[in-house]
Amino acid sequence: MSDAVVVGAVRTPVGRRKGSLAGVHPVDLSAHVLRALAERTGIDPAQVDDVVWGCVSQVGEQSWNVARNAVLAAGWPESVPGTTLDRQCGSSQQALHFAAATVLSGQADLVVAGGVESMTRVPMGSSVAGGSPFTAQILARYRGVEGVAEDSPLPFNQGVGAELIARRWRLSRTQLDEFALASHEKAAAAQDAGAFEAELTPVALADGGKFAVDEGVRRDTSLAKLGELPTPFRPDGVVTAGSASQISDGAAALAVTTSEWASRHGLRPLARIHTAVVAADDPVAMLTAPIPATAKALRRAGLGIEEIGVYEVNEAFAPVPLAWLAETEADPERLNPRGGAIALGHPLGGSGARIMTTMLAHMRDNGIRYGLQTMCEGGGMANATIVELL
Repeated sequence: MSDAVVVGAVRTPVGRRKGSLAGVHPVDLSAHVLRALAERTGIDPAQVDDVVWGCVSQVGEQSWNVARNAVLAAGWPESVPGTTLDRQCGSSQQALHFAAATVLSGQADLVVAGGVESMTRVPMGSSVAGGSPFTAQILARYRGVEGVAEDSPLPFNQGVGAELIARRWRLSRTQLDEFALASHEKAAAAQDAGAFEAELTPVALADGGKFAVDEGVRRDTSLAKLGELPTPFRPDGVVTAGSASQISDGAAALAVTTSEWASRHGLRPLARIHTAVVAADDPVAMLTAPIPATAKALRRAGLGIEEIGVYEVNEAFAPVPLAWLAETEADPERLNPRGGAIALGHPLGGSGARIMTTMLAHMRDNGIRYGLQTMCEGGGMANATIVELL
């Protein structure tokens, strides 16, 4: 039986809000990684059956099907279709799942999965305009539940959810700040070692320069500096901007096909998509679903947590991976070894593909057989993916 395999993965450097990528349209940012993916893998864009693209705020410059517009901006044949999806922060991880399912089912031979978010040009929450997506029936279901703001068009708040998690797992301000500092230190060490270079495609800028390095890494931060930050979600809280993911701009793409098709066309697979699941949990705490998603993925894979050589758990807020560690009893040394979204940034619709690209590079560089990626998502959901190095 043929497997779904990744034959190429590439990402842009991640830009800070109002940073180096602020002048780049999200369609052009997406087109850039599409072109880079074709160049690096040698795939013929005319053979791509579909482009499945994650994007959360599908309004303004990110409206009207970013995926199709990216195909056209990339100069790919007009025969290549594209579709855009929203599973909140896990959108491009879900795009990878859909791509794998599509090629395994025989509906396509070659699918490109990825995503984009320009949180500078299309701020988070921009798609909520003129009314709330949460109806009276939803509010009635959660009326009186701690953490629900009934007078807001967005009654469920991720920051409040992070505080609820910190309280439930008894996580202190010091623990969160220490985790955040470690994320920056690991990312800085990876940059210094050139660990990201193979996965990055520098972006040409309007001033003639090139943006080539993730710019969210704060080398000058410290526990003292992190300890000075306010707690915006609760007066007596522990979560700060320093222990939260950065608002960012970026894009990433992966080429997915079957092992049989790859062999016929001379493509060398990086890894096979071993197991892909999605799970859901409490929408108020919102960020706990990586825990049941991981359990579901391991159960379906027939693997134990100790058999996984690297874990990428998106650092939406520090309590998320810390609670995940507590519940899974995973080895903390294998968690986010090159830093996470606290240091590298979190361009919502592009993060799933960005994280997978980084994890695959780490697995290749260190000969790691199995890797697991999971990330919390708005609405209390999470995707989990186990990949096997080939």
